Amino acid sequence: MTADTHAPTSSVLLIEDDASTAAYIERFFEHSHIRITTVADGERGLALATSRHWDCMILDRRLPGLDGLSVLTRLRAINVQTPVLFLTTMDGIHDRVSGLRSGGDDYLVKPFALTELSARVENLLRRAREPLSETRLIFADLELDLLGREVRRAGAKLYIQEQEMKLLEYFMRHPLVIVSRKMLLQAVWDIDFPVRTNLIETHISRLRERLGRDAPPLIHTIRNQGYILRNH
Repeated sequence: MTADTHAPTSSVLLIEDDASTAAYIERFFEHSHIRITTVADGERGLALATSRHWDCMILDRRLPGLDGLSVLTRLRAINVQTPVLFLTTMDGIHDRVSGLRSGGDDYLVKPFALTELSARVENLLRRAREPLSETRLIFADLELDLLGREVRRAGAKLYIQEQEMKLLEYFMRHPLVIVSRKMLLQAVWDIDFPVRTNLIETHISRLRERLGRDAPPLIHTIRNQGYILRNH
């Protein structure tokens, strides 16, 4: 991985108990502007996470001592807002939802490609550096102003209805993540039980049209899995 001499050095805390996985990640980022510090259990990870500033954390769900979900819950409870990427073998929908609802910013399932891990970490680092990150979400040429409730693409203002805006906000808070119908129903409509409806499909279809029928698509369908926000 070639280092970007113009990028600031970023500190990333990796809480991962599998030594081979940790070494695999460390070697990949060795010559980049990202500096990895690794700890192998939840208790020490929590202590280190609160001892200094980190630009991002990569957190396993299954850890000795204190599991990853508990680590993040405790961090958020004391208002540590460091961006967190879950990296885990726990790939069930409930696992993803609980991870994101506990305060996780992204979720990547093992086995994984290092290039995808790198892209997700870079995305979290960009969001962390964005001074208006709490009031403005940006992905590719798309911008969502949360205070003004406005959406712009390539600078042009778009008309988006409120429920579609909530759906778009969820996608923009979880870019490059495959989200299922169940996750969207729970997060956007607060529906926690199975329903037979084309509610999501209808809203996504409308949202795609609002984002520009002739523009490059951003919301993609992943067959038998759900949807993903990406710009390719």
